[in-house]
Amino acid sequence: MTKAYDYDLFVIGAGSGGVRASRIAAAHGARVAVAEEYRVGGTCVIRGCVPKKLFVYASQFSEEFEDAEGYGWTVGETSFSWAKLLANKDREIDRLNGIYIRNLENSGVKIFQSRAVLKDAHTVHLVAEDRDVTADKILIATGGTPFKPASVPGIEHAITSNEAFHLDELPSHGIVVGGGYIAVEFAGIFNGLGVETTLMYRREKILRNFDEDLRDGLMEEMQKKGVDLRVNTDIASIERKGKTLIATLRDGSTIETGFIMYATGRVPNSHGLGLEELGVKLKKNGAIEVDPFSQTHVPNIYAVGDVTDRVALTPIAIREGQAFAETVFNNNPIAVDHSIIPTAVFSQPELGTVGLSEHEAREKFGDANVDVYKTSFRPMKHTMTGRHEKTFMKLVVDAKTDKVLGVHMMGSGSGETIQTVGIAVTFGATKKQFDQTVAVHPTAAEELVTLKQKWAPPAAKAAD
Repeated sequence: MTKAYDYDLFVIGAGSGGVRASRIAAAHGARVAVAEEYRVGGTCVIRGCVPKKLFVYASQFSEEFEDAEGYGWTVGETSFSWAKLLANKDREIDRLNGIYIRNLENSGVKIFQSRAVLKDAHTVHLVAEDRDVTADKILIATGGTPFKPASVPGIEHAITSNEAFHLDELPSHGIVVGGGYIAVEFAGIFNGLGVETTLMYRREKILRNFDEDLRDGLMEEMQKKGVDLRVNTDIASIERKGKTLIATLRDGSTIETGFIMYATGRVPNSHGLGLEELGVKLKKNGAIEVDPFSQTHVPNIYAVGDVTDRVALTPIAIREGQAFAETVFNNNPIAVDHSIIPTAVFSQPELGTVGLSEHEAREKFGDANVDVYKTSFRPMKHTMTGRHEKTFMKLVVDAKTDKVLGVHMMGSGSGETIQTVGIAVTFGATKKQFDQTVAVHPTAAEELVTLKQKWAPPAAKAAD
């Protein structure tokens, strides 16, 4: 490591990718510093997946109280305190923030609580301290930021997921705009907490790029639970009248509501870092262009995580951060494989998916070369609750090789299950190997190893 600079590695952004890269690089002997202008832990820990999952848990109790009666329990009068949930959530986030700080410090990483801007390829300006530090290698790990369409009049009255974690109170009605992970998750959260919730999406179906059966199934189940799901719909303008917001839709109709939350995607957080001035190439949406080893067009500057807009998921940012540190500081070149990624959507009901959707498989291999196995059933728990929620499971298989190309699930525990199934799909398990696996009974997941009947599209059945 060269002593010509203050640090061997300077990381801008202490989120999931930046923290992992910092700790691994330090473990390999590098002198490392990281700058974070908000809180150590990043979006996922501070105002993303962790607090969101806590909110999901909170919102599920309303159904659990109802379901308990079918099992002989008499649940008395219940009430919910939004203020108490926020306080307990904040306490947990503070705890995690402290753990992240301690882990970095125990690894020998210097933390700067400051915005950091590049002055040249080896010089970082710390805004809060109004001074410069130098580094041999620089890693940009600044993540993404919620997007709100500036073209909508009154958009300043809308919130994003950032503000949703800190609302002063829960209004009786709310609108969530969007159709991705965050939108469907928060629609379920608000609905479960007693807010009359409208989910509005400008396209025909939510969860673009997911398997069609999951998209259709989740839309049906969300509507059963009381979410006012409106597709092919968008907001034209927003007006505030006291505590009430008036949303005027594209068709001219209006909705009065207590809040409007935009979850219409996130954009790479690369603005104002001085990147373009140094020759670091950015895509049209602000994403930093990198090669398979996360290196930018400026050789000593790298980038990982959502700011590169490869795959905007926390585990991918962590994997990219570790791969960067191994490549640069341990002479162990690693390029992250983004082709097979198990993921969960903490909607209600929950989704789990890994590999190719049926549509993607048919497009890639042709209709005749794709076998589909699927089942939909009422889970055992609800045979005594009276709830008509469906569990769904689907295998997409290469007909020639018998390799399982994709697994798609909807139902309780799908996120936990898909993590394990993801191992099998990642390492090329076949349908025969699934079939040879002993079922765990009675579970919903046993259906994955007992599916025998191939499914055929209606048109194919008619031709037989």
